[in-house]
Amino acid sequence: MRLPLRLITDVHTTEATVPDVKATAPVQQNLAERQVAPDEHYLDSGYASVDLVVEAAGRGISMVTPLLADHSPQAKAAEGFGKSAFRVDWRARQVHCPQGATSAGWYPVTQHGRDAIVIDFARADCRPCPSQAACTTSIRGTRMLTLRPRELHERTTTARAEQETESWRTKYALRAGVEGTVNQALDVTGIRRARYRGLPKVTLQHAFSATAVNIVRLDAWWTTDPLRKPRTSRLGRLSHQLAC
Repeated sequence: MRLPLRLITDVHTTEATVPDVKATAPVQQNLAERQVAPDEHYLDSGYASVDLVVEAAGRGISMVTPLLADHSPQAKAAEGFGKSAFRVDWRARQVHCPQGATSAGWYPVTQHGRDAIVIDFARADCRPCPSQAACTTSIRGTRMLTLRPRELHERTTTARAEQETESWRTKYALRAGVEGTVNQALDVTGIRRARYRGLPKVTLQHAFSATAVNIVRLDAWWTTDPLRKPRTSRLGRLSHQLAC
């Protein structure tokens, strides 16, 4: 059975200090401008955020990626009440805790350049609560929550629930092909180390490496049985053909 031909469609090189999540939007934009944007874009969690998921959906791209889990101390310890245990009433701008108390404050803020909402509960509700120890360890003795705006919050909640299903894990397993492409680039082109100094030259090296991988894959697609294991590397065989 012949497998689908899979080629590298974009190369994006950054300085080492740039976090992966900063590369996602530029890559998707480049693909969209060349009219080869994917319907589904498989990424690891380092390249994703709920903001990017929503923005990509607006461009017709469904990002298949695990969103980072709730980082609250309660969620990390798997004890007490994580954010998912609280019920948000967006219309009333209130949050209800698992014990039935209603939030005392709802404060739209900007954190790290992103819109957020800080939720505060009253001391009169938190301090006598029998579940206080399972809910908060703050000196004030009250629980505070930080939420994203409604669309982002609900998208995050839905995505985290989907990530726990077997069907989602099976679908996401397709991303193993990305790691295979990386390994092939390492083996065929020695891309692990930059051959030159300076971002422009390294960018060119990466483009040449991606082109070499694509040529190897095209050669395999056109001239070999994909189920037969070759005795020599495809790059070596192709180099010999070009030299003849």
